[in-house]
Amino acid sequence: MLELRPNCECCDRDLPPESQEAMICTFECTFCVECVDTVLGGVCPNCGGDFAQRPIRPAALLAKYPASTKRVLKAEGCAPVHAA
Repeated sequence: MLELRPNCECCDRDLPPESQEAMICTFECTFCVECVDTVLGGVCPNCGGDFAQRPIRPAALLAKYPASTKRVLKAEGCAPVHAA
């Protein structure tokens, strides 16, 4: 089950469970769409994978399966991805 992490790992923007601005990679690294497009160039800085829009968990299921409250932030910051 997806953790539904609460923030962008790059800019620390809040990404609540219902956010349509949340993007994830296959390892659930979570970033906002703005950072994915403008800083990361569509490539996850943690695993090198691509991103997809995070699905929205139905509100009725959030009580039984709550979103994570643990904030993850890249301590070294997010550097732009450079083409090889």
